Amino acid sequence: MTDLPAPPAGPSPQPQPQPQPQPQSQPGLHARPDPDPESEPEPLPAPEPEPFRLLRELVRHPGRLGTALLLALASTAASLALPLLVRQVITDFADHRSLVTVVSLLAIAAVAGAATQAASGSLMARIGEDLVYRLRTRLMAHCLRLPLATVRAQGAGDVTSRLTSDAVLLRQTVDTAGQLPLSVLTVAATLAVMAWIDWVLTAVTLCALGALTGLVLLIVRRMRAGTSGQQSAIGRVAQRFTADLAALSTIKAYQAEDLAARALAEEADELRRLSLRTGTLGALLPAALTLGNQLAMIAVILTGGARMAAGELQAGSFAAFLLYLLQAVPSVNTLATAFGRLQAGLAARDRCNDLLRLPPEADADPRCDAPSPTPGSASVVFTDVRFTHAGADHPALRDLSFSAPRTGLTAVVGPSGAGKSTTLSLIEAFVRPRSGTITLLGHDLRRWPLHALRSRIAYVDQEFTLLQATVRDNLQLGRSSAASDGQLVDALDAVGLRADIARLPAGLDTLLGRGTDLSGGQRQRMALARALLSEADVVLLDEPTSQLDALNELRFRTLAETLARSRAVIVVAHRLSTVRHADHVVLMHQGEVVDAADHPTLMARCGLYRELVAAQTTAEAGTNPAAAR
Repeated sequence: MTDLPAPPAGPSPQPQPQPQPQPQSQPGLHARPDPDPESEPEPLPAPEPEPFRLLRELVRHPGRLGTALLLALASTAASLALPLLVRQVITDFADHRSLVTVVSLLAIAAVAGAATQAASGSLMARIGEDLVYRLRTRLMAHCLRLPLATVRAQGAGDVTSRLTSDAVLLRQTVDTAGQLPLSVLTVAATLAVMAWIDWVLTAVTLCALGALTGLVLLIVRRMRAGTSGQQSAIGRVAQRFTADLAALSTIKAYQAEDLAARALAEEADELRRLSLRTGTLGALLPAALTLGNQLAMIAVILTGGARMAAGELQAGSFAAFLLYLLQAVPSVNTLATAFGRLQAGLAARDRCNDLLRLPPEADADPRCDAPSPTPGSASVVFTDVRFTHAGADHPALRDLSFSAPRTGLTAVVGPSGAGKSTTLSLIEAFVRPRSGTITLLGHDLRRWPLHALRSRIAYVDQEFTLLQATVRDNLQLGRSSAASDGQLVDALDAVGLRADIARLPAGLDTLLGRGTDLSGGQRQRMALARALLSEADVVLLDEPTSQLDALNELRFRTLAETLARSRAVIVVAHRLSTVRHADHVVLMHQGEVVDAADHPTLMARCGLYRELVAAQTTAEAGTNPAAAR
């Protein structure tokens, strides 16, 4: 097996001695960092993201948009010319003149109108898809930079609905944005020609159509509010269903399908209720438009018939007027429908902007360079750190103070709920402390830009998370340079995964997730191999042996010892085997450090530690609690 390249090492291969305790503190619990906390800068809040603006996005490519509008205008002009040409046909019939020229013009206008309409629609479709692509990529990139707590509070389903259904509504709005001005222009131009033909019939038409304008506007306004509520309900259904799919094995094991289905049905019923309200409004709109069109048609026919009988209107003009009226009806319908879609799109835009307004993770001042590790400093130092989870009544950490040496293995132990995993999250700056200071490699965490901070840390979470990517990509996360196949194979061999990965369809290039995935234990060992390959100075391991058998736990201990020779390894652990071999053990209880020393010292002086060890020994080995001694 080839040797892996040595990671960045501290100044000494031996663990550093513990910092001297402060007065009235137990040994090894409390170490003040050298920098004055008051002199350290607070992380800068990220600048408020610019909202997504439909008009600005639409005119991003003015040439393409202008061409689409010009083609649409050409199509409109061709449509407006047809009724006048029809009037000329009727006149030529009456006067027994040749129809070749006018019929040819009719055919040219019809074909040209259809062709320009199709070309304009194709360009607007491209504009719409590009706009949605930009929105989706922006939303996804923004979500990946949000704090963990914010994403969890929003819910994966609700966030996903903004990328899918809300984006679809915005895509429809782009078509509407192209149709709306052209529909207004078509209606205005048609009414102008109708007024030129006969102003009396035009006045009758406007009175008939204007009677229902107020009702249409009221329906359109209420559709926007209904669409927003409907989209939120879609997000809630998606969130619950996503969570149920993630927990499907538990649901099946406990025969909870009916319980989960009932909860989903309740969410779906709320969505049905909101969708029904929006659908009812949507159905009222075309009904109101149809009624207005029918009233206009009846009024025009009666008035036109009377004017023709009185000799005030010729038959050709009346036929042309009716054609224009029939042509105006679809444009009016399109205009009203476009307003409805526009309101739905604006509601979707507002929901996307709500997501974009969520502030990303606070970071250090970008004008400051990343600090260099201080020689001889501890890897991590907590000083009087307090932290409370969002929505919690009591702090998860209370005046937490301890230090971890620059190299060596530090075990953080304690009962469930003691705040151990929260401590690791604070080191990674997933969350920020309410008060107190945390230093990494001699510098306050607030001075570290996030990218520089996390490049110094390798983190293995409790879920042993892998990306939906190849084995090769998963192993190399966080590296500044690609590892060779030999390095990858050596890392897999160190955790006992070499043969398992070799059996995958494409070996190191197998895509994990969906059809091909690893077991829980294999995922755990893959995450450990990733930590081994990292170039980080500090390795954080959250319950790294929870799914390992005895053989692989022995491999882990060897791997941890290898890492600890040149790096700081901080492991949250329950298993006695991990604790016994640690250079330094920090005992936590109810968010506080009770004691800190090596295993023999804690066994000798700390009753809570002895109780914890005894309970673990009994649970793991079924032996006499005294066997741990």
